[in-house]
Amino acid sequence: MNFHVMTLFPGMINNAMGESITGRAIKAGLINVNAVDIRDFAINKHSRADDYPYGGGAGMVMQAEPVYLCYRHICSQIQKKPLQDEEGIIKKEPGIRVIYLTPQGKVFNQKLAEEYAAEKDIIFLCGHYEGIDERVTEEIVTDYVSIGDYVLTGGELPALVIMDAISRLVPGVLNNCISASTESFSDNLLEYPQYTRPAVWRGKEVPPVLLSGNHKKLAEWYREQSVIRTALMRPDLLEDAELTQAERKIADGITRKNKI
Repeated sequence: MNFHVMTLFPGMINNAMGESITGRAIKAGLINVNAVDIRDFAINKHSRADDYPYGGGAGMVMQAEPVYLCYRHICSQIQKKPLQDEEGIIKKEPGIRVIYLTPQGKVFNQKLAEEYAAEKDIIFLCGHYEGIDERVTEEIVTDYVSIGDYVLTGGELPALVIMDAISRLVPGVLNNCISASTESFSDNLLEYPQYTRPAVWRGKEVPPVLLSGNHKKLAEWYREQSVIRTALMRPDLLEDAELTQAERKIADGITRKNKI
């Protein structure tokens, strides 16, 4: 999996992705992170990639040309050949996903993570200030994505969130090959509660079934706890969850009780 990030702050991307699980995955060659500074493609001697907005208003807007030139540079890296542009003609490379991180996009979720994980190369476009000149986003962006209904100072943090979620789905990134398939949202259910040593902590005991060694009972307990936790914390997810009649009865009982 190759992540390409168009950003004004490549250090934010490289530093964060170079740590923990994603850092090990990069060293192992399982994922690659290519953070490209949009300022390197500025068309003025001061390397400024922003300007005042037409029509007035507060803040600055990122210019179209540096963003477009950065995009074409990354596309040439992906295609492994120089791209020929006719002067004044905007060219969009087919088959390359360009994700623009914006509060106006569709909200990111696990299904989107799974969809993106099937791609070989993904380009992230990180905006700043009051946004990016609409003319370039109209031409190069394929996906408008948000990580929630709030506003951040830039697109780098959302890009990191999405790259982290995708990376966990890349084969070999997680040491335990079944981890990604049993975590929250994998079946529209939240993950069951986790425990570790000691078996008794400040008078609170680990559920006995976890010490039983009975794999059948463990699997049943995991599933039941996932249903219970989802009904308690995210009942909205249950609409699309595939539950048995017994599981549906448990979930319905909890949701009814919570409404009282």
